[in-house]
Amino acid sequence: MAVVFEKPSLWQRVSPMLRGFDGPLAFAVFLLAGAGLLAMYSSGYDHGTRFVDHGRNMLIAGFIMFVVAQVPPHRLMELAVPLYTLGVALLIAVLIFGITKKGARRWINLGVVIQPSEILKIAMPLMLAWWFNRREGQLRALDFVAAGVILAVPVGLIMKQPDLGTALLVLAAGLSVIFFAGLSWKLVIPPVLLAVAGIVAIVWFEPRLCAEGVDWPILHGYQQQRVCTLLDPTRDPLGKGFHILQGMIAIGSGGVWGKGFMQGTQTHLEFIPERTTDFIFAAFSEEFGMAGNLMLIAGFVFLVLRGLFIAAEAPTLFSRLLAAGVTTIFFTYAFVNMGMVSGILPVVGVPLPFISYGGTAMVTIGLGLGILMSVSRARRGLQN
Repeated sequence: MAVVFEKPSLWQRVSPMLRGFDGPLAFAVFLLAGAGLLAMYSSGYDHGTRFVDHGRNMLIAGFIMFVVAQVPPHRLMELAVPLYTLGVALLIAVLIFGITKKGARRWINLGVVIQPSEILKIAMPLMLAWWFNRREGQLRALDFVAAGVILAVPVGLIMKQPDLGTALLVLAAGLSVIFFAGLSWKLVIPPVLLAVAGIVAIVWFEPRLCAEGVDWPILHGYQQQRVCTLLDPTRDPLGKGFHILQGMIAIGSGGVWGKGFMQGTQTHLEFIPERTTDFIFAAFSEEFGMAGNLMLIAGFVFLVLRGLFIAAEAPTLFSRLLAAGVTTIFFTYAFVNMGMVSGILPVVGVPLPFISYGGTAMVTIGLGLGILMSVSRARRGLQN
């Protein structure tokens, strides 16, 4: 007797891959991606092919997210040591024979030009989560010291390039993993108080510290200028303070409801520098006002809270720490970018996720979202 096998439909073959995807996280990503396309069309429609390229980068990030989401967390853990080792080796190679652009040596030519520091944004939380997972149940003070060394090596190499923005992102991701691994508050509070005291001292003694001929031994000259410009952007309104002043003018001129889509004068008359990349938040603020900003901030807050929820419900220590570290990257991205454009933080090269133009940053975002989706799928699979 002949037996007929029914051929599964396309949906039946694809649905297992989609099953377990975190719906609230996907919804937040969809809204932020929509806001990014809207902002890029307005600020970049007359800027070559920025809008089309931004959409392409989002599709690439979405594909990366989908692929990484299929990989279970225990498989991701196997990539921790090789990826971290590769990243550090490439950072050392950059110092020796890297490509220098605009006074910074951040790139290396391996057939294609890449920026190795971007690898560490994901490799760092992976490596530290792997380290603390190995030490689970037998953590000692020396284990936290070792974690600090693991973190300090790439951060120091990235600072040497110099690339303060990327170093800050890698540092934040690493510190969050160390903190969530069980670092005592007694060790957290003193550095925080010291940092606050340092900020107060810099603000108080700003006239002396930022006087002509005064050099700060810790920072590079351009980094010192950024801090001094933050404290008083009017000291050089047409030079180093131009970025901050124009960003603040654009944000303030938007008012409550904004000037309207594609109606931003500061944006389209090209007063806002880097209006499609680092300073796109100023362009968005001018056209959509405080109401649009609150909705955008709410989207990022929801994304971060959802990431922390996924971390809290993760089935293993490794996946919990990894999800928490990746979520911290998204928080740092958004907080630093909005802060520097608003004039409350020094200007560093940190894009706004989903909104700013940039292929490498979008790939990192796709990897991070894929990791969160993977952890969420593992949690739901365990519950089922």
